Amino acid sequence: MGRVRIATWNVNSVKQRLPRLLPWLDERRPDVVCLQETKLTDEAFTGLLGDELASRDYQVAVHGQGQWNGVAILSRAGLDDVVTGLADGPGFPQPEARAVAATCGGIRVWSVYVPNGRSPGSEHYQYKLAWLKALTDVVAAGPEAALVCGDMNIAPADADLFDPAAFVGQTHVTPPEREALARLEATGLHDVVRDHWPSEQVFTYWDYRAGMFHQNFGMRIDLVLASDPVAPRVKAAWVDRQARKGTGPSDHAPVIVDLDAAPDGDIGPMVPPPSASRAPKRPVKLPQAPKS
Repeated sequence: MGRVRIATWNVNSVKQRLPRLLPWLDERRPDVVCLQETKLTDEAFTGLLGDELASRDYQVAVHGQGQWNGVAILSRAGLDDVVTGLADGPGFPQPEARAVAATCGGIRVWSVYVPNGRSPGSEHYQYKLAWLKALTDVVAAGPEAALVCGDMNIAPADADLFDPAAFVGQTHVTPPEREALARLEATGLHDVVRDHWPSEQVFTYWDYRAGMFHQNFGMRIDLVLASDPVAPRVKAAWVDRQARKGTGPSDHAPVIVDLDAAPDGDIGPMVPPPSASRAPKRPVKLPQAPKS
């Protein structure tokens, strides 16, 4: 692919985020963008964004269903062999719009929106684990040069939480979920943000309520996983926290990875850095289970 910027962003409704998404594309100029939680049918997505994206030279692969879920890949680096959904993947009860893949400049790129899981032990939790297994099987059978990007709805480790005690008994942190993510990575994928920033605090999601973002009470659940041929090409890996600020943001921030050259330098891990302290000074009760 060569000197390319890749981004993944759970926008939590393309329609609601449109006033922010287009200026963000113009500012950050990503070559490949993986979107999640688009919440639009394919026809509605194309009608809303088709001309704007074409004017920016993006080809589009979209897999939506309206109101819920939905994923897309925008690419200025080629867009070939598009596949929507997961082969033999489970549904709830029908297959949902949670995965789309395309080859962009020689790299197989996946945009994925892993099921939430809702509560440990529930039917939706079992669906989440089954869905992750299907994703792992598909990725393992795919090309060696690959990127799996998206909202994993799993914090890989306690270091990816503002306060592990606040998440006890909830999804996103249970051993079966983390083991399922580890099996996906064991296909030869590298968590490039954590590899690049092994000891720094990095979050990608902050609940809307209770001032969680301003206090920097977040979690890291949006990942870019790169295969062995791709990971050594990473020159910068960072969270665009700026996109979470201001009026009408998504509750997620984009994750940006630069291959072969980093036009903004080796910045990060969060840009701009948070001003809040590293950890809460008192126990924190979550306002709700993580939404995404």
